Amino acid sequence: MTSLDNFLAQALQERRENNLYRTRKMLDTAQGVFVVVDGKPCLSFCSNDYLGLANHPEVIAAFKRGADRYGVGSGASHLVSGHSRAHQQLEEELAAFVGRERALVFSSGYMANLGVISALMGKGDYVFEDKLNHASLLDAGLLSGARFQRYLHNDVDSLQKHLQKVESGTKLVVTDGVFSMDGDIADLPALAATARQHDAWLMVDDAHGFGVLGKHGAGTLEHIGMTSHDVPILMGTLGKALGTAGAFVAGSKDLIEYLIQFARTYIYTTALPPALAEATRASLKLVQEDTARRERLHNNIGEFRETAAQLDLRLLDSHTAIQPVLIGDNADVMRISTVLQQNGFLVGAIRPPTVPAGSARLRITLSADHTHDNIHRLLEAVRGVMRG
Repeated sequence: MTSLDNFLAQALQERRENNLYRTRKMLDTAQGVFVVVDGKPCLSFCSNDYLGLANHPEVIAAFKRGADRYGVGSGASHLVSGHSRAHQQLEEELAAFVGRERALVFSSGYMANLGVISALMGKGDYVFEDKLNHASLLDAGLLSGARFQRYLHNDVDSLQKHLQKVESGTKLVVTDGVFSMDGDIADLPALAATARQHDAWLMVDDAHGFGVLGKHGAGTLEHIGMTSHDVPILMGTLGKALGTAGAFVAGSKDLIEYLIQFARTYIYTTALPPALAEATRASLKLVQEDTARRERLHNNIGEFRETAAQLDLRLLDSHTAIQPVLIGDNADVMRISTVLQQNGFLVGAIRPPTVPAGSARLRITLSADHTHDNIHRLLEAVRGVMRG
């Protein structure tokens, strides 16, 4: 029998040899456009803080006030003694913002997705997911006990073929709103129509659309013009555009009450700190009132794509803050990312299994706080390293 140490050492060595080894970077500053990472000042293009709210003074002040009032920890799960007025107010404000009857706050997006899908689906049911869905959605489908099937990326015909084979049982279709590694937007109108045709429920994880898409920033559904009738189950995260942490699920009164009773990742975990809920309430207010941030972000996306095209960089068809530059080879993308960091640019190198084999990429994420000069400097640096 192989010892544990030998097993671990071999697995780690194989990951290194395949250029798939991951390392953590150490930040000595708050999130922002300019950071100090591993002791070196860098211009950051790999944060999901799309609106620059993670270090906003009003959000920080709200967090401090929350800590002064509620302390640091929540003390227990929501159903024991951890549900504070701050949590309740945040849930009510989130529900109103996305146009739903109720919302429920979870400790993370991963826990929200696991909790919802496992609570709704089980043996004898069917879960259908886009092949490029976030790992938390895929894991939730697998762990639910339902029959789990993946359809081709953003391909409604592929979904249709899977659904046509199901004669009975509860059916759930699950998709990202904005896909986290490609940056493209799901064809929600077609998905909703197909789900209705086959008497299936539709769930959208809007982690990367919430706060940045739509006239008011309410997300992908607002951007496209869809309602709770089209998408009865909506999930959004708070640690990206809102700059804090946690997640929420929004829907009907009965959906939320059902999740309170049956979602194990909600029932059996300590509630988010109330101070964090207060900080998120401040972020949500800024999303609604400081519309110039979204405008700057979308201007930056346009500037990035126009300049990258002039430099003949290989982009995907994304018009969101997620702008992948395709490299292909794992070793090449690691080399490029390393040299960029040495030159003062922090850019994520994304490799399998996060993305399909042969599609390693630089995952460049844009912020409202980037300037056009920041963007031009990055793209010139990327082209220079790739040519080198």
